[in-house]
Amino acid sequence: MLANLKQPLVYAEALVEQFSGLSRAADGDELLGDFLRGVTQLSGCELAQLYLLDPTHNALGLNSECLDGILQPRAGSSLQADYSDRALLHFALRQNRVVCLGSLSDSLHDTDFLPFQPRPWQSLLCVPLLNQRKAVEGLVLCASHRSIELQGFAGSLGQLGAFALRQTQLLQRLRQPGGNTRPVPVSIPNASGYGLIGKSPAMRRTYSLINKVVHSPYTVLLLGETGTGKEVVARAIHAAGPRRTQAFIVQNCAAFAETLLESELFGYRKGAFTGADRDRPGLFDAANGGTLFLDEVGDMPLSMQAKLLRVLQEGEIRPLGCNDTHKVDVRIVAATHRDLSLLVSEGKFREDLYYRLAQFPIELPALRQREGDILDLARYFADKACALLQRDAVLWSDAALGHLAAYTFPGNVRELKAMVERALLLCDGGELLPGHFCLPMDLHAEDKSLHLRERLARFERNLMIDCLRKNHGNQTRTARELGLPRRTLLYRLGRLNICAGDLDG
Repeated sequence: MLANLKQPLVYAEALVEQFSGLSRAADGDELLGDFLRGVTQLSGCELAQLYLLDPTHNALGLNSECLDGILQPRAGSSLQADYSDRALLHFALRQNRVVCLGSLSDSLHDTDFLPFQPRPWQSLLCVPLLNQRKAVEGLVLCASHRSIELQGFAGSLGQLGAFALRQTQLLQRLRQPGGNTRPVPVSIPNASGYGLIGKSPAMRRTYSLINKVVHSPYTVLLLGETGTGKEVVARAIHAAGPRRTQAFIVQNCAAFAETLLESELFGYRKGAFTGADRDRPGLFDAANGGTLFLDEVGDMPLSMQAKLLRVLQEGEIRPLGCNDTHKVDVRIVAATHRDLSLLVSEGKFREDLYYRLAQFPIELPALRQREGDILDLARYFADKACALLQRDAVLWSDAALGHLAAYTFPGNVRELKAMVERALLLCDGGELLPGHFCLPMDLHAEDKSLHLRERLARFERNLMIDCLRKNHGNQTRTARELGLPRRTLLYRLGRLNICAGDLDG
């Protein structure tokens, strides 16, 4: 770790002195200040900064700064959750990678998070700080006006910073009065916080639940109808959590027979069965340190359920053809569209496994329950499809948007995505019209969650559209057939937002 430094023994003595000094600190703020001063002394840089993730791990804040030997607290300065305007910090934090730049004046990196100085900054080193679970808790950054080599300091500064954070947390626990703890305020993230789309109350409740569990080690059970985006949510939980730099593995439990599923999950040893000519690790080994997403867990055979339960309880697996077990560190996110409590009562699902999986259940809302999200999702899928097909973006007619908004989507988000992609293939012009969407009319207005007034309005709208189509858009004949004065018909057409484009479907 010190071999690349000019005077490794002198540096080692200085480093030990810094560790010793931090271990004697009696105050957390004082400790972090001493740490930053130590960083500037060890590296020879004029600037050292400490960035820490907040308790919810949704925002990165500049905790403190040491410039020219003077500590300058910067509490309250906070960056956004996605760090999109701080690409360099974003890379170091999300990828858990050391960033070392030796010529900042010639680089294209945005370094406006560094304090303004008459002399330009030339060298920079940014090191992730890890906790005991090897998850990134923050960053330590040092910079100099001189062009110097800082890479050799990365390992020692990272270990010193991790020690400083652990000591700070220890001091906080020691000073915390018993029984008088205050809960950490948790803000509800918006859709972009987890890469999910939707601003409806139902989705905001989902974001709130994700926010509570994303940084915990607990098992998550995703429930909901087919097509509601359970795998997307599972990926979001992984990508926003402390295991984001490790593997995310997906296994559909309904896709394999029982014996094949066991070998897929647990692996096997050479000679375990005919054709096993070599050792093969399973998906639990592949996901070690990361997340394993078990889709359609309700279709898992009973014998496999017992083996999965042991993994959840003991954290160890035994490959096929092997007598020994070994530990794995895997977070399980399971999903199913089936009612597991009903399967338990029918004897088709183990009760003990059900309670172990349902440690933190999240019920994903159906698309018909996500008021206002349909149009946002439709536009998103259209933009992605246009980029894939290498065609110009399309416009949406008001009639097409109204057409989609009136449909209940029994296939949920998956059905909407397929419908939009098909509509783009049918669209020869630059605007999507109702005729590009094939919506089964018998499924309209079957949403049992609608109130009577809403059902009547939807029925009236469909009736008027059908009558106008029958009369080729002639409003006088339509009014006569419906037994309405023409002025009343025009009023109802405006109230129900019926326009000429609706007649094309």
